[in-house]
Amino acid sequence: MPIRIDAALRQARERVDAVDAELLLAHVLGKSRSWLFAHGDDALDAQAEGEFAALLERRVSGQPAAYLTGRRGFWRFDLQVTPATLVPRPETELLVELALARLPADQPLRVADLGTGSGAIALALAFERPRARVIATDASTAALAVAEANARELKLANVDFRHGAWCEPLGDERFDLIASNPPYITQDDPHLAALRFEPRTALASGIDGLDDIRSIVAESPSHLGPRGWLLLEHGHDQGQAVRALLAHAGFIEVETAVDLEGRERVTLGHRPD
Repeated sequence: MPIRIDAALRQARERVDAVDAELLLAHVLGKSRSWLFAHGDDALDAQAEGEFAALLERRVSGQPAAYLTGRRGFWRFDLQVTPATLVPRPETELLVELALARLPADQPLRVADLGTGSGAIALALAFERPRARVIATDASTAALAVAEANARELKLANVDFRHGAWCEPLGDERFDLIASNPPYITQDDPHLAALRFEPRTALASGIDGLDDIRSIVAESPSHLGPRGWLLLEHGHDQGQAVRALLAHAGFIEVETAVDLEGRERVTLGHRPD
């Protein structure tokens, strides 16, 4: 006997996060999550039930729901994601908010997003500041392909993508703001096991997790104009270390912002006049 949508979801929620269960079934049916709630009495046909069951097994194995559906919500968008990119996290929206507060909407500013991945940060800034020119870099050609596809889908023409590590693709250009959500997990962190389906090179960065942040802090001053800002996302226990790195590199007004859970998440500072 066919199973109803509400019953299928009820069973799935016993095995995976409720939102993930809803996203996976909505993906199988080509519908929205709200549609599921309005059609809970509808029956699943055998094909949809089988596809849903297969996706559930993959989610139980640890594969992110975003990779299974190929989509992830971030800022105002629904972005394409693949295993070549990190899954965008809600806490990274804090970085976007802090950057926007330092980017006047009425000026033709230049912005760089280092290690763009799916393009989440760069696309959010390009969307909210249409007069800005945003350059997004990444060492992964596969990740850049995803980011470029997202830009085309969103019809954002004020963002360009360049291949290379951190500031290397920026040449001798200078920017009003550089933002990055680089790898910052320690190479032996036990939490990496739970993140095994995401690209390790986008997650871990040396014995203390700060190798890539050190590179960005060292490289970015020569790519920032007077009073140009640098904003870095980092781990909850790295704020003090990142503040010290920025101060040592000559940044001023260095501070760390906390996320919605009160954890230190983004450190920022600017070049002197």
